[in-house]
Amino acid sequence: MEYNHQSLEKKWQLFWAEHGTFKPSAQTDKPKYYVLDMFPYPSGAGLHVGHPLGYIASDIFSRYKRLKGFNVLHPMGYDSFGLPAEQYAIQTGQHPAVTTEVNIERYREQLDNIGFSYDWSREVRTSDPQYYKWTQWIFMQLFNAWYNKKTDKAESIETLISLFEENGSQGIISVSDEDTRVFTAAEWAVFSEEEQQRELLKYRLAYLRESTVNWCAALGTVLANDEVINGVSERGGYPVEQKKMMQWSMRITAYADRLLQGLESIDWPEPLVEMQRNWIGKSVGASVKFPVPQIQSDIEVFTTRVDTIYGVSFIVLAPEHEWVDLLTTEEHRASVNTYREKSAKKSELDRMSDTKTVSGAFTGAYAKHPLTGNDVQIWIADYVLAGYGTGAVMGVPSGDQRDYVFAKHFDLPIIQISDTQQIEESADPNKDGRYINSDMINGLTYNDAVATLTAKLEELNLGKSKVNYRMRDAIFGRQRYWGEPVPVYFKDGLPYLIEESELPLLLPEVDKYLPTESGEPPLGRAENWKYKDQYEYELSTMPGWAGSSWYWFRYMDPQNQALFASKEAVNYWKAVDLYIGGSEHATGHLLYSRFWNKALKDLGYHQEEEPFKKLINQGMIQGRSNFVYRILDEDGRGTDTFVSYGLKENYNTIALHVDVNIVSNDILDTEKFKGFRPDFAQANFILENGKYICGTEVEKMSKSKFNVVNPDDIIETYGADTLRLYEMFLGPLEQSKPWNTNGIEGVYKFLRKVWRLFHNAEGNFVVSEDEPTKAEYKALHKIIKKVEEDIERFSFNTSVSAFMICVNELTELKCNKRKILQDLVITLQPYAPHITEELWVLLGNDAGTLSFASYPVFNADYLVESEFAYPVSINGKMKMNLPLPLDLDQKAVEESVLANEDVIRFLDGKAVKKMIFVKGKIINIVV
Repeated sequence: MEYNHQSLEKKWQLFWAEHGTFKPSAQTDKPKYYVLDMFPYPSGAGLHVGHPLGYIASDIFSRYKRLKGFNVLHPMGYDSFGLPAEQYAIQTGQHPAVTTEVNIERYREQLDNIGFSYDWSREVRTSDPQYYKWTQWIFMQLFNAWYNKKTDKAESIETLISLFEENGSQGIISVSDEDTRVFTAAEWAVFSEEEQQRELLKYRLAYLRESTVNWCAALGTVLANDEVINGVSERGGYPVEQKKMMQWSMRITAYADRLLQGLESIDWPEPLVEMQRNWIGKSVGASVKFPVPQIQSDIEVFTTRVDTIYGVSFIVLAPEHEWVDLLTTEEHRASVNTYREKSAKKSELDRMSDTKTVSGAFTGAYAKHPLTGNDVQIWIADYVLAGYGTGAVMGVPSGDQRDYVFAKHFDLPIIQISDTQQIEESADPNKDGRYINSDMINGLTYNDAVATLTAKLEELNLGKSKVNYRMRDAIFGRQRYWGEPVPVYFKDGLPYLIEESELPLLLPEVDKYLPTESGEPPLGRAENWKYKDQYEYELSTMPGWAGSSWYWFRYMDPQNQALFASKEAVNYWKAVDLYIGGSEHATGHLLYSRFWNKALKDLGYHQEEEPFKKLINQGMIQGRSNFVYRILDEDGRGTDTFVSYGLKENYNTIALHVDVNIVSNDILDTEKFKGFRPDFAQANFILENGKYICGTEVEKMSKSKFNVVNPDDIIETYGADTLRLYEMFLGPLEQSKPWNTNGIEGVYKFLRKVWRLFHNAEGNFVVSEDEPTKAEYKALHKIIKKVEEDIERFSFNTSVSAFMICVNELTELKCNKRKILQDLVITLQPYAPHITEELWVLLGNDAGTLSFASYPVFNADYLVESEFAYPVSINGKMKMNLPLPLDLDQKAVEESVLANEDVIRFLDGKAVKKMIFVKGKIINIVV
C-alpha cells in the first residue's frame, strides 16, 4: 500500500470532526493547559502559507501536552468585526454579515485542511450577537465602575455614590477627570439627577469626553494611531486630520502602574515587554502652574526636571489646546490659525516621531514664571500633544536639546542654569554641574534642589510632586456600522445604560453603510431606532479591539447564556498558559486585554491578575518573488522579448514580477507565462541552456508581488503533514524567513520514508515483534529526548532535522520492530498527525486513541556507548576502523587487534614492536 496523503488526511480530519476528538475532558483530575492563538480577521483573500506558522506551532505544542497527560483547551474563532468588510459593503451594497460569513467558511475549510486539533465546538465570532451581547455587558460593568485609589482597584459606582451620600467628595482619592467638583453630602443630596449623573461620568471607567482624534473624512470614521501612516489612512491612503470630537473613552490610565508591575510576572519576549513599558511611559516629576493674567488662570505643565525651572524662557502648547483661541492676540491670530490647520493634517505618530523639523507659532500671550514673576512667551508647536499630560510643556533651552533647537530657530532667550554648558535630559543630574542662577538652589545636589523647589511651589500653591504616564485613556468609539452597538441611550444629553435583560442591542438595518448627509455615523440612517421609542441611542459603534479584549474567557464556557463565563470554568482554566501571535499587537490588543482582565478581576468575576502567562511572537514567512526581464527598445518601451536571468546584462531590461506558481526551481513555464497577462501572449524568450531562469528576491508576501503561495495548493500536491513539517523546518519560530517551495520535496520524501519503515517492498504492512537491537533503541531514545527538549523550548525546526536523521538511521538498520516504531509514531504525532494516526491503527491500536497515548519515557541507558570504532594506524598511517567493546582492557584489545584478518593483511608478516592504545581514542601499531 502506497502512502496516499490525500485520502489518508481527509479520512482523519473527518474522524476527528465526527468524534469531537479534541474537546477537553470534563474530568478535572488532569492538569490543565490552555493554548491560544491570536484569532484571525477573516479576509476575502483567505490564508496564504505565511498565516498558519503560529497556528502550526501552537498545534504541535497542544498535541504534545495531550501526550504528556494534560487536559488541553485549544480553541479557535474569528475577530469578525472590522473596517475591510464595511468598506466592501460600501462599495457593493452587500451586508457585511454576508461577506463575513463567506470569508469565515473559506478560513474554516483551509484551517481544517491543515489538520489542527481545535475544539471547534467552542468557536466564537465577535460579530455574532450571542457573543457581542457579552462585549456589551462588559462595557456596562466598566461604565458602572470607578477606580478607588485607596483600595487600588475598580469598584462598583454604587460604592462611590454611597461615599458621596455619607461625606460628599471629601476623602475621595480616585482616577478621574481633572474638573471634579468639591461638595458636601448635603449638597450632593440636593443635586438634580442631571447634576449627579454629570459628576459620576467624571469617575466612570467608561465615559464620554471631548477628545482629539484621527478623523478620516473619506472613510467617515475615527482611526486608531496604528491605522494612520504618514498622515493618511492605512486603508485607502485617504487624508487624516486631528479633530476634536465627543468620544467614548476607557480609563486605562487607572491601571497604568498595575500594567507596569504585571510585566514582571509574565513570560513574554523582552522587546514586547519593553514596548509596553515605553508606551505606558511612567515619569516621576512635578506639576507646575504658570499664571496667565490675560485669562486669569494657570497653564499647568508636567516636568521630570523641576530643577531646571529657572531656565524656562518660553511655554509651548499643543496646537489644539483649548486655550489657544483665548490666548492668541489679534496680531498673531492669522499665523496661529495657519499653523493649526497645517498641524491638523499630521497624525499623532508623525508628530511624535518628527524630531528634525522645527516649527511653531507665537500666540502673542505671556505667562508669569511661578518663582521669578518674569514674563514667559507662550507658543504653539505640534511636537506637543493635547492628549499627553496637560498639553503644555515648559521650554528650557539650556536643559533640553529639542527646546534648545526651538529657541535657536526662533531666537528665544537661553538662560544658563548650571556652571556646565548644558544639563541634558538624559544626563545624570548629580554629576552635571552646580546650579548657578538662583540663591534658592545654588550649590545643592539634584535631589536637594528638587525637594526645595517642590516645597516652595507647594507653598505658593503653584506646583506639587506628581507621577505622570505617557499612556492616555483609550478612545472607544468608531463612526462605523460594522461593530458592536454601544448599549447606551441619551436623556437630557447624558448617557444611560439600557437594561441587561435587553441585551444584545442588535445592529439595526440601514440603507447605506455611509455617514448620514448631516455627518452622523451610519447608525444614524436606521429608521425608528430609538430606546423605548423615545431616547436616542449612541450612534458610534465599539472599536475593533472591544471583542478581542476578553475572548479567551468565552472559549472557557462558550454556550453559557447567563454569564460571559461561569466561575467554575474560569476557576479551572484560570489564564492562558501559552499565547502565540504577532508583535504588532503589543500596544493595542495585548494592552487592552490586560486592562479588561484586571478590571473584571477587580469586579469579582475571576481571580487572575494577568491573562496570558507565556507569549511567543512568531516571525513572518516572507515571499520569495520571481522576476522576468523584459528587453526595452531604444525609446525605453517594453518589447515582447524576455531574456533569461544569466543573460540580462547583455541587454537593456526592466524586471517584472511573475507569478511564482508558474515557476519551478526558478525555471519559468513559458507557455503558462503567455497566459499570465494578455500583453504577454506574444512573448519571445532568450534562453540559457534551453531554459528561462528567473531572478529571485525575498519580499513581503502579497498579491501585488505575485508571490503568494496558497496552502491549498501545497496540501493538494504534498499533503498537510508535509506543509506542517516544512513550515517548522524553515527556521526558528520567532524569526522571519523566506518561503521557498523548492525545498518542500525533501520533507515529502521524508514522510514516504517513514511510511516505508512499516511496509515491505511489495507495499504490505509488516512489523516484527522481535526485540530491538541496542542501535535501534539508541536511535529511538535520541529522538524521544530531542523532541521533548525541543518542544519544551519551542525549537521546532531542530526537531524536524532530528526526525530525518532518526528515520535514516532506522532505515539503514532495516528496523521494523514494533517496540521501536510504535514509540516513533507517538513522538512524531504532534508534527505529522495524519500519517501517524493511520500508522497507529495499522499497528493494532484503536482509532483516535493516539491523541491520548502517553509520550514515551526517555531512558538514558540506551545512549550510553558500549562500543567504539577505533581508528587503527600502522606506523602512524590510518588503515581502518575496528569496532571494539569499550570495557576491554589493553591486553584484550591487543589480542583482538592482532587476531583481526584485515590487520594481519596490513601487517604483511612484519613483526609488531609495540602497540599504542588510548581507550576510546586510537590504536597505533609500531612495526
